[in-house]
Parts: sequence; structure tokens; C-alpha cells
Amino acid sequence: MAESIEVSVIAPPAYLDLFVAQEPARIHHVAAQQVLTDPAYRAFFRREAGRGAEIVVDNGVFDLGHALPAADLIAAARAVGAREIILPDVMGDGPATIAASDRAAREIGDLSDDVRLCAVIHAADDHEWLRCYDHFASSDYAGSIALPASRRPDPAQQLCRTRWAATRHLEEHGMVEDRLVYRLLGLGRTGHLELAGQRKHRWIASVDGAAPVLLGAMGVAMLPGGPYNKPSTPRIEHLGPIPEHRFDLIRRNIQVVRDAAGSSVRIPEVRS
Repeated sequence: MAESIEVSVIAPPAYLDLFVAQEPARIHHVAAQQVLTDPAYRAFFRREAGRGAEIVVDNGVFDLGHALPAADLIAAARAVGAREIILPDVMGDGPATIAASDRAAREIGDLSDDVRLCAVIHAADDHEWLRCYDHFASSDYAGSIALPASRRPDPAQQLCRTRWAATRHLEEHGMVEDRLVYRLLGLGRTGHLELAGQRKHRWIASVDGAAPVLLGAMGVAMLPGGPYNKPSTPRIEHLGPIPEHRFDLIRRNIQVVRDAAGSSVRIPEVRS
């Protein structure tokens, strides 16, 4: 089993020091649009980069419904010292994701060559999933591959619907590329319980997620051994003020996720 899958916690900007700060600083997924519009958010992650954290800039499509232009993604990356940009993707659509990523990679490449580009695997069926993965794994621009979280039960265990089936398939069929960094995007319907199994794939570098913060803010504890029952939650940007009496529960939830991932990272008591 891998020593660790690093965990990037997603929280509202007002709570970065309380829940997102890391000791030691490892990795953060950041929202490009927030970097460009919120000076405090930008300063926090630039400080984390200075402490050694790897900063991955998301393209904005999940939050905005569309990806930011290449020039804005580069500007956001430079503003926080990011090493990686997640390319535009289209949920459940492999061909559209390939087209969007190819186009963005060309545009980013014309402007900058100092960041790694991360391609996200999307598909409507397993044939499309394999085609999408092969396209990015054999491309000359992708330095990282991201696998989205599984959102719904899938008795058929399709590669395009069940992430642990996809990672198992990649390993069993010798499809893991040593030159690529592999990431898990989000905690899916099984939450942190997936991570213990994913740790056996030593090539998985990181996972990000807002679930420990969202659930803790709602008073829901994430139990180490499960079950994982996630009620409907607001989007992180719509969460609103978090009652102070929920802070300890959020921190416990974050620790449960990190323990499942085998991560030794902690939230620092005092920021330097």
C-alpha cells in the first residue's frame, strides 16, 4: 500500500487558515477565478507555495459552467506560483473533453511552457473512456492525468462510472505511464472509504475535496470505518458563515480523510 495520497482540502476563502493550511505544505487545488478576484485568497496560496506546496490551478468549469481562457489560467498560475493547470473538460463527454483540452493546450503552450498540464478523463461509456485515456496518455502535452469522482452507484463497474474500477484496470493492464502524475478529483459517493483501497496504487499522487468541510459545517461526522452517508450539500461557494462550534468537527472530518489516505499532513496550530 502506498505511504500516502496527499489530500487538498477545499474550503471557503474565509476559512483557509483554519482548515486548508498544511504542515508540512504539500499540495493545494485552487480555483483560478478566485485567484484572479480575491487578493486574500491569492496571497494565502502564494504563501503556501513559498512554504513548498505544489499548487494546482483548476480551470473554473465546475464552478462557473465554463473554463477560463488560457491567458487567465496562466495569469492565475503565475499569481500563486502554481506548477500545474487542469485543462478544460466536459462532464461525461470524452470527445468534447479531448477537443477542449487540445485547444487549450495549444493556447497555453503559445503563451507559456513552464507549467504542467493536467488532462481529465471523461466518457459516456467504457470504449470512449479508453479512447480518452489513450489520447491523453500518448499526447505530447499532458504531464498529469486526473480521474473524476464516482457520483452514482454502478453495479456494472464501468470504467467511466466507477473510479476504483478504472484505477484497477489501468494497473492490471500495464497502462500506467511513469512520466505522468495521477490525481483523483473529488471525493465521490463513497467518500474517504475509497482512499484506503486506492492507496495500493502507488502511482496516485493526490485527491482533493470539500466534503469534510461541507459535512462538518452541517454537523455531519465522517466516521473512519463508515458508513459514508452524504446528504445533499451546498456548493462550497454558497456555504455561508460556519458556526464556530462546528470547527472541531470539521477538523476531525479532515483528519479522517487524511488518515484514510495515509497522509501525515496536519493543520498547523499557528501560521508562521
